[in-house]
Amino acid sequence: MIEFVFEVVGELLLQIAVEVLVELGFHSLAEPFRRPPNPWIAAFGYTIFGMIAGGISLFLFPSYLVEGAWKTVNLVVTPVVVGVLMCVLGWWRSKRGEEVLRIDRFTYGYLFALSFALIRFWFAK
Repeated sequence: MIEFVFEVVGELLLQIAVEVLVELGFHSLAEPFRRPPNPWIAAFGYTIFGMIAGGISLFLFPSYLVEGAWKTVNLVVTPVVVGVLMCVLGWWRSKRGEEVLRIDRFTYGYLFALSFALIRFWFAK
């Protein structure tokens, strides 16, 4: 049972860590591009970036951290949790007067995490 908790927490932390690293990268790249892009194109971009990050994560962690039927539960729950965390991070940034990027909103954070999780779901051993 304790192994299961570590596996679930490990998978969640992996996705959160990658999401935060990508978010930090987007903040550093956002400065030259003040004009916001089309939201549909941005959603597509976050989906592609999530798929790329999921593929890269397979090199670091080739086997799925959660086994059996929990893989499906993880596929549904983890992106929602990550989306909520990104929304909270965006709220925190706006309270501090910092610029809020699209990934700091639930929908874009969720799309990134879902595409990340789908790649891991399909291709992790």
